[in-house]
This record gives sequence, C-alpha cells and structure tokens, in this order.
Amino acid sequence: RFAQRRTASNASKPWESEGHFALVKAGVLGLIFVLATFSNVLCCARLWKRRRRNSRTQLFLLHLCFADLVVAFFQVLPQVSMEITQRFRGSDIVCRSVKYLQVFGMFASPYMIVAMTIDRYRAVCAPMVSFLTGSFRRHVAISAVWLISLAFSVPQLFIFSLREVETNVYDCWATFIEPWGGRIYITWITLAVFVLPAVILLYCQINICTGIYFNMKKKALQAVTSDGRHCSKGVSSAIPFFVVQLWSAWSPNSAPTTGPVFVTIMLLASLNSCTNPWIYLYYC
Repeated sequence: RFAQRRTASNASKPWESEGHFALVKAGVLGLIFVLATFSNVLCCARLWKRRRRNSRTQLFLLHLCFADLVVAFFQVLPQVSMEITQRFRGSDIVCRSVKYLQVFGMFASPYMIVAMTIDRYRAVCAPMVSFLTGSFRRHVAISAVWLISLAFSVPQLFIFSLREVETNVYDCWATFIEPWGGRIYITWITLAVFVLPAVILLYCQINICTGIYFNMKKKALQAVTSDGRHCSKGVSSAIPFFVVQLWSAWSPNSAPTTGPVFVTIMLLASLNSCTNPWIYLYYC
C-alpha cells in the first residue's frame, strides 16, 4: 500500500463501505500481524540460543527477523487501525512517518535477503577472500542495507500528507504530479523492491549451484550447500501485489482495483513476514 489513493467512486462501492467487510479485512491483517510477530520473535529467540555456534548466516538471519518485525509493526499494524476506523487518525507528521516506515520495511526485508545471498555467493565462488574479510564485510553489508532502505523510503515523506478529502474530513493521501507521477513512482518501487532483488538473487543462486556442482566432491562445500538453498525465499510471493499495482498505475480503467480479489492481493502482500522466519528456523 505504498502509493494507495482512494477516490470518491471507490469509496462509494457497496462492498467496500460495508462495516462487516472492513472488519474482515482488519481481522485478516490482525492475524498476519500476530503470526509475523510470533514467528519472528521465535526465530530471534532460537538464534540467540545458538549464538555460540557463530554461523556465517546467523547475523543475517537476525537482521532479517528485525526487518520482518518492522513490516509487522509499521506496515501491517497501522493498516489494521485504518481498516477499523475507515480513515487515518493522526497528525500530518504521523501520516508521513507511518507511510515512510511502511515502505522502509518493504525495502529492508528483500535487501537483507540479497545481502545474505551475496555473502553465500562469495563463500562458494571466492572462499579464501570470503574467509579473510567475511566478518567485516557482513557488518558493512548489513549496515548498508539499513541505510539504503532508509534513503529509498524518503520520497514517502513528500508524497503522503494529511489532506481534506471531504468537508472537515481528513485522510492520509498520496499526491502525484499528474498524469505520470504515480506511474513513475509505482514503477520505481516495483523495480527497486522486487525486480532488482530478484535479478540479483537469480544470478547468485545460479552461480552458487554451478559452483557447488563443480566442487561437490570437496567436503568443505557440503555445509555451504544447506546455507545457500534458502536465500531466494520470501520474494516471489510479492508478484501479484506488484502486478496489480503496475496495472492500476498504467491502465487504471482496465485494472481490477475493486472487488474481493484485489483486496485479497493487497491483504496478503505482507505474508512473507509470516513465512520467512519458518524458512530461517528450518535451516539455522
């Protein structure tokens, strides 16, 4: 919901205005919040108990859990509140801050997966260099992920604001330069959050599998195999969300921007934050 804008026509749809449907949406989002919080806290606890093992991936997994918790608390939870109240309840500063943090989590989670995958790629394809500089590089990579995510989320502070949508009725709305502003921004978010990480993950995974295949007789690489298999998880399920967002931006008249299917896609956009920790727990 990084660039969601309501219109008067959409607000008047019977299926959207019914109070029970809003409660259903709030219930689904609330369930996602509870599951995401529980699973990521559980994953953090397990990583803490195994901290003495000093696994190469533990630090990345811990920060992945932090990133998914950001999604749960600053993307899903505020949306639950807005579904219940039907309007944003807060000041202009709170509006901008919430929208900023919602996109911040969307950047941090996949970028942390990318950083971990690159670390696995270096461990397989350049093991000596990775061994000598691995610890320092991992800390630099993790810091870079958080800083890049913070920087890429800055446009939200200027796009969203508290606006009067009806007489004496205010809501947190996005404002774009028409007609191309919204299209460019949604396209940029799709490329930055989904396409670019997916391309990097695919490249690294292909090279990891190739390196393992040609060196599978070396026992030293057997442990790396289990670490490298899971790094691309947690990105592909976002595909329907970005497809609908791009469709609605570039062809709003034909896009399915209303109805249960559209709402379901929007509600499940943060489902990765629930599933990722269980994947981490399986491999750590």
